[in-house]
Amino acid sequence: MELNRRQMDILEIVKENGPITGEQIAVRLNLVRATIRPDLAILTMAGYLDARPRVGYFYSGKKPVQSVTDNMNAMKVGDFQSIPVVVAEHLSVYDAICHMFLEDVGSLFVVDQSSYLTGVLSRKDLLRTTLGNNEIDKIPVHVIMTRMPNITHCTKQDTLIEAAQKMMDKQIDSLPVVNDKGEGLEVVGRITKTNITAAFLSLADDHEL
Repeated sequence: MELNRRQMDILEIVKENGPITGEQIAVRLNLVRATIRPDLAILTMAGYLDARPRVGYFYSGKKPVQSVTDNMNAMKVGDFQSIPVVVAEHLSVYDAICHMFLEDVGSLFVVDQSSYLTGVLSRKDLLRTTLGNNEIDKIPVHVIMTRMPNITHCTKQDTLIEAAQKMMDKQIDSLPVVNDKGEGLEVVGRITKTNITAAFLSLADDHEL
């Protein structure tokens, strides 16, 4: 929401003098109360101001849109990532299913003997394999996983907005957070839609949205 000049002036007056009545604000602007009534309504509905009967207007602490955008762009994956759930390539599909549900995650990251990322297993991958198959305890996960280089990933330095865009583009629920070792990608975390949602909601908790 973009504020006009008078609305910005009203915000400054309330910030410096609140609580303050609408009549008092109008006097400081050399206007009548009726003139600024729409502006006060807009600022209150948008959350910039709080209004209390028989007391007046307070500044809520809400920041202009640009400040909110800056705060969102400053949020890095490394500050909000969670612990990755990693399995070895030789693990059976049966054991992977058990592992996934015990850890209560939507995907598993598969690594080789050097602990470098080689694949990702989703619930859909495991479900597709189990349908009509009675020997899932004999199938290693490397047979059914999504392999590199077809794995979307991110780093600790990426912003949450960048990570969210990757998830939306690929229609996936999480990304492995990796550290490029040159010889391979080391899995150091995971970022999920839940992580990102919680991070953005924290802005509201700080009265910045």
